[in-house]
Amino acid sequence: MKSSVEKMDGLFRRVNVEIPAQSVSNAFDRVYKEIQKNANIKGFRRGKVPLSTVKTMYSDQVKQDVINDLINENYGKAIDEHSLTPIGNPSIRLGEFDPEKDFTFAAEFEIRPEVALKKVDGLQIEKPKINISTDQVGQVLENIRNSQAETVPVFEDRTAQEGDVAIIDFEGFVDGQPLPNGQGQGHPLELGAHQFIEGFEEGIVGLKPGAQKELNLKFPDEYHGKEVAGKDVTFKVTLKELKKKSLPELNDELAKKAGPFQTLVELKETIEKDLKAQAEEQIQEDVKRQLLRELVQSNPVEVPATLKSEQKLMLIEDVKQRMSQQGMSLTEFEDYKVKWDSDFDDSARFMIQSTFLVDAIATEYKLRPNNEDIKKKIETMAEQTGIELSRLNE
Repeated sequence: MKSSVEKMDGLFRRVNVEIPAQSVSNAFDRVYKEIQKNANIKGFRRGKVPLSTVKTMYSDQVKQDVINDLINENYGKAIDEHSLTPIGNPSIRLGEFDPEKDFTFAAEFEIRPEVALKKVDGLQIEKPKINISTDQVGQVLENIRNSQAETVPVFEDRTAQEGDVAIIDFEGFVDGQPLPNGQGQGHPLELGAHQFIEGFEEGIVGLKPGAQKELNLKFPDEYHGKEVAGKDVTFKVTLKELKKKSLPELNDELAKKAGPFQTLVELKETIEKDLKAQAEEQIQEDVKRQLLRELVQSNPVEVPATLKSEQKLMLIEDVKQRMSQQGMSLTEFEDYKVKWDSDFDDSARFMIQSTFLVDAIATEYKLRPNNEDIKKKIETMAEQTGIELSRLNE
């Protein structure tokens, strides 16, 4: 076998391979004899089929098998001979094939870039200090109070106000026709929670129970329901009843309901501890991102086009799934994808560069996890996700 390498654009390489006619002939003999040994042809005993018959019946299949065998056998040898590190599967171009002549093929692929660690030590990053305020703890306590709140009737003779829970009947109409899924009976709506389109909840504020009102509104242009986005809509609303949230007092009893706590002091201490842990985790992620960006800026790495395209597609698909869950239509996402194309491109490039750099640093400084490191990481994941340790170990 003879082989040579051509440098193409960027990290693309072409390996040209020439296999002598004798090797081609030997490959044919090997495949034909294998078929002859196992062929089950009517009129012949197994393994006793004449070779001439095998060649007549299986010539097309054997030709393709020989080509595949020759490529599989010699591609790897050529790669090793030239010390190349291909990324992904190669694109194969076949030369003219004649069983009695030399066989040539060319394999095109991208190679792994060379990573030169020019600057690793002394990178400057900022790590903010953790400072949990009483307001942050207070906000969590308010969330707990809200989660334990009861909804009780409003007995005062007054109008609806923000924070109330309005019990309403409503009907929606677009272009004079009933709005699909735009009706409700006895629907509880917290005023000020922005559960409906702009103007709906505001239109109920100031009404008294029993009052009826017609709300002339407009769906947002970016509304997830494309069929009504940007259209005028009329809602006929009846306020049936007013309720309000009754929040429990902030005391030891609330703490006991919120978890395994005996006192409010214990609950506050746990909240502060959890907030610190969350802040520390976020800071660690921020520091890691800063460090990776400094590494990429200080140690440029050529990015394989193939890897970048694949990474970009994965990023786009991930964002597509998340946007779909938030109600974005496929048409809207296509516009979004075009608008943020350069950002997807930059993110994919950065992820690949940082991966190569981290791998190079791990190799240079022999930073490979041992069994104990892996065990601790799995235990941490089990605690964070609630998944059984035995399942993660699998």
